[in-house]
Amino acid sequence: MQRVSADEAVKLIRSGDTIVIGGSGGGHAVPEALMAALERRFLAESLPRDITAVHPVGLGDGAGKGAGHFAHEGLLKRIVCGTFVNSPGISDMALADKVEGYTLPQGALSQLMREIAAGRPGLITKTGLHTFVDPRHGGGRQSRSAPEGVVELIQFRGEDHLFFKPFHIDVCFLRGTTADEDGNVTMEQEAVFLEMLSEAQATKRCGGLVIVQVKRMAKRGTLSPKAVKIPGILVDLVVVEPGQWQTYLMEYSPAYAGELRMPLSDIPVLPLDARKVIARRAALELFPGAICNLGSGISTGIANVAAEEGVLDAVCLTNEQGLIGGAPASGGDAGAARNYAAIVDQPYQFDFYDGGGLDLAFLSFAEADAAGNVNVSRFGKRIVGPGGFINISQNARAVVFSATFTAGSSELAFLDGALKIVADGPKAKLVAAVEQVTYSGPYGAERGQRVLYVTERAVFRLAPGGVELIEIAPGIDLERDVLGRMGFRPAVSPNLKRMDERLFRPEPIGLAAHLAARPGRRPPAHLAIGQSSQAAAS
Repeated sequence: MQRVSADEAVKLIRSGDTIVIGGSGGGHAVPEALMAALERRFLAESLPRDITAVHPVGLGDGAGKGAGHFAHEGLLKRIVCGTFVNSPGISDMALADKVEGYTLPQGALSQLMREIAAGRPGLITKTGLHTFVDPRHGGGRQSRSAPEGVVELIQFRGEDHLFFKPFHIDVCFLRGTTADEDGNVTMEQEAVFLEMLSEAQATKRCGGLVIVQVKRMAKRGTLSPKAVKIPGILVDLVVVEPGQWQTYLMEYSPAYAGELRMPLSDIPVLPLDARKVIARRAALELFPGAICNLGSGISTGIANVAAEEGVLDAVCLTNEQGLIGGAPASGGDAGAARNYAAIVDQPYQFDFYDGGGLDLAFLSFAEADAAGNVNVSRFGKRIVGPGGFINISQNARAVVFSATFTAGSSELAFLDGALKIVADGPKAKLVAAVEQVTYSGPYGAERGQRVLYVTERAVFRLAPGGVELIEIAPGIDLERDVLGRMGFRPAVSPNLKRMDERLFRPEPIGLAAHLAARPGRRPPAHLAIGQSSQAAAS
């Protein structure tokens, strides 16, 4: 292992190289110093050129950090990642067809790193079928010049599957907290682990260069072996960045690092607005022991609601980055968590999700249509990508999609347990047909998923024939505020109900009592049989 500066490290990047980059979202374990150094070199020398960047999770602060450093014509030829949401400069380049852009399921890309590391042919999965990732619907391509064939539709044992192809890796940018003189790297202050180990192994399998950014150095032989996440045998260069922050917004949170558990009273209480109403209504779907995923956006507010209502320990909230239990973070720090019980590498979390481990998935939506399809990946002049959405939504037993009813600025009033629309947003989110299919309603219905679409003024379900309205908010006019503001006429349940008025009041809604009255998570069949037998014997 050799210690170098970030600028020295990026001198080794050649034109045409493929670079795999670790990290997540808003700076979580993102090797920011290396990415910034590569940008500096390109601006100074016009080198390297035509690189391919691959990162399973979106990277950036919504401006110029993370993948935004690569948003220069000539520097970047191709980008393959879970989402562009953190790097609008990349989205703009893809829209203008100045880069070959692909957004693929975060879980598939994460798991593909292990396949490359092992020299296996690639990843075979059903994740992505009947969405825009399916080659029949675009193959994940987000720019016109992006070649087809990154994903193939194959038949395996008589069933449709998607085949995600492996690729050659020249260089890997990773991040940890501490490196010793042999290159062993620990991640004790990081908010996430992700697939750092798999990415390093995959790069070495390809004969590539592994560069790790860390905060500090330790003497040889002083790191706990059990704390090492990236063994020194996989590390070529170490770059020390003492000013490294935990995320773009957080210099260091001991709760994010799992160093301590913070009092629930320190978890922010959401103000009463449309987002809180939606998070509260979604939280009514929780039940004791439920294993859940909270997606990014509006659904992360469920963790704040659960903390305020004192029910965090009654359920298990998770996120795809590998955090299990506690309260997943919201806003720009989404991807981290507080008070979690365990943290695993991201590919293993997606193994659990893909295997049907989630009882409930709480996800946001940008558009939903009459067939129950959902779009979060591309709309208007914005390319977002799916992130972990496709893995999560396709494989959970039940899904709750959440969004404000309209897009754009609106003004709401909450009056005595009722909702009043003072000024409505200009654009409907419930449309005749979504622009891009990130979740297939017909495919979900075919597989028997329970699906809800929750807004601040109405709740819908996925019925056999499409979307059906099942609840409206008190104070809302059905025709004026709901049906007349939609791009299609849904079926209306003959048992149309009013949403609980407690959702629209400032005080807590009594979620703990609600959960206590609901049936808990069913134990595995063999455990239930064993308990019954034991009870009978006694």
